[in-house]
Amino acid sequence: MSTPVLIAVAWPYANAEIHVGNITGAYLPADIVARYHRLKGNRVLMVSGTDSHGTPVTLRADAEGKPVEEVYKRFHQSFLDLFQKAGLTYDLFTTTHTENHFKVAQSVFLALLKNGYLYTEVRPQWYSPSLRRFLPDRYIEGTCYICGDEHARSDQCDKCGNVLEPEKLINPRSKVDGSTPELRETVHYYLDLSKLEPEVARFLRERQHYWRETVCNQTLGQIESEGLKSRPITRDLDWGIPVPVEGWEGKCLYVWFEAVIGYLSAPIEWARLHGLGDAWKDWWVNPESRTIYFIGKDNIFFHAAWWPAQLLGMGETFMEIFAGEKGQKLVLPYDVPANQFMNLEGDKISGSRNWAVWGHDFLSRYDPDPLRYYLTVNMPEMRDTDWDWEDFYKRNNDELVATWGNLANRVLSFAVKHFEGKVPEPGALTELDEEILRKVESGFESVGAELEAVHLRSALGSAMALATEVNRYLDQTAPWKEIKTDRQAAARAIYTALRCIDNLSVLLSPFLPFSSEKLHQYFGYEKPLFGKQATRTVQDGLGEHTVLLYDPDDAAGKWQPSALQPGQPLQAPQPLFKKLDASIVEEERARLRAQRKS
Repeated sequence: MSTPVLIAVAWPYANAEIHVGNITGAYLPADIVARYHRLKGNRVLMVSGTDSHGTPVTLRADAEGKPVEEVYKRFHQSFLDLFQKAGLTYDLFTTTHTENHFKVAQSVFLALLKNGYLYTEVRPQWYSPSLRRFLPDRYIEGTCYICGDEHARSDQCDKCGNVLEPEKLINPRSKVDGSTPELRETVHYYLDLSKLEPEVARFLRERQHYWRETVCNQTLGQIESEGLKSRPITRDLDWGIPVPVEGWEGKCLYVWFEAVIGYLSAPIEWARLHGLGDAWKDWWVNPESRTIYFIGKDNIFFHAAWWPAQLLGMGETFMEIFAGEKGQKLVLPYDVPANQFMNLEGDKISGSRNWAVWGHDFLSRYDPDPLRYYLTVNMPEMRDTDWDWEDFYKRNNDELVATWGNLANRVLSFAVKHFEGKVPEPGALTELDEEILRKVESGFESVGAELEAVHLRSALGSAMALATEVNRYLDQTAPWKEIKTDRQAAARAIYTALRCIDNLSVLLSPFLPFSSEKLHQYFGYEKPLFGKQATRTVQDGLGEHTVLLYDPDDAAGKWQPSALQPGQPLQAPQPLFKKLDASIVEEERARLRAQRKS
């Protein structure tokens, strides 16, 4: 039976370009899983968007001396372009700066307020006398009172990973002008997380048997040692979603609170853009749905504890306020398969130090499938990993080209040349032929099981191991020699190999969609494995915003064994991948060194 699967992907801040660590951390694993579930026939909705209201965005705008909206839209457009080039198939990639998101976020606020989980409190907040305004947490930098790092933000330390109490920061300074801020009292709404702690802990324990230890144990451990403390959900800002309470003008919803609500608002926008009304409820109200959140390790606590707390706190009240319907609750996360970090050549990726492999820059010189391949085999699922240019070069040539690309190219080329461009008639298959077909076809179960569990490195490794088995089969049957003395034996081996390759193209398609689509065409199939993407400009009361949409209508791919028939016409293939020269290793390392100095 078809299952509704919501693929909820981390929302990038509109303040910096995207690097390979971001891609392998959240965006690529989300797309791989989405593509797999589409092939399975599940009802997939992959959503995300640009986080337009975060203080990193306003900091960037301040630094450039430009309006925040101009800056966010520039980065948003860059994200749309990169995601299309990298083959990230969002059903909707939108932005938090839409009327729809404002309404949904405000409805969440009002539901929590009505249910008694919000309260107001006057507390000190950092104020800049020189700028004459309160400063958001990311505008303040100082020394972490837990680990001593001198570059901690006032709300979180990236070095030790702890959420901080802003007023405890040591030697605070303004990131705008370097001045020393002072604490002044201001009133804000707080989410009373302590009331929700028992339910959140129970929710996490129910998922311990299949969530990653790095996610579940870390979150539970933090709750057990520190408890769920109340957090402010409003800030003194003029850019963001207004607090929907009279007398609270000049204050907005805090970004940590409202950005995650995008996982709910985006499906609602998607349904409206497609004229599907309440179709979003199939993912958000249906208890049979699966909601899977793809994030990096720095956002684990937000998604594994705070977001479930928000959902639990809303109860049935959100649907009453937003949709006028009673007796309906929103579903809790099914899984949060957060990845760890990817480093670069033995050093931490850093945008501020310009030490990164940037997505656009990489794709200006290389194809997207080699990027997707390397980021998957090196994906930081359980521990931090390292991008190494020599390792990239070797894996491209030794694995992607030699094991898989050459296999597909030489078998198809041989069939086109020696069998009139058609799949040959095999006659009776031998036990060896049947054995390799069984092995490869078993991949739909074994590789599929790894994808279901979001074990993407293992899934890709299993598929590539099957490609190695097919190469071994061809070494044994040697159709290139048999064609001279036993044409029927050669036909049988080539037919068997073609069926295996046709199966492998599907097994590898979630990871390598561009080359798999080419291979699918070479096999003579008219319809593509996957649908297409396009951008659309949308107008609402906040102005224009551009979205990325996925159209699945013409997709024909299925997660099932090949039905390739003798006589099916084949196209002459071109190599699926480019063999790289060893010189790229030092060229890229030199580029990195120069980039860091600039």
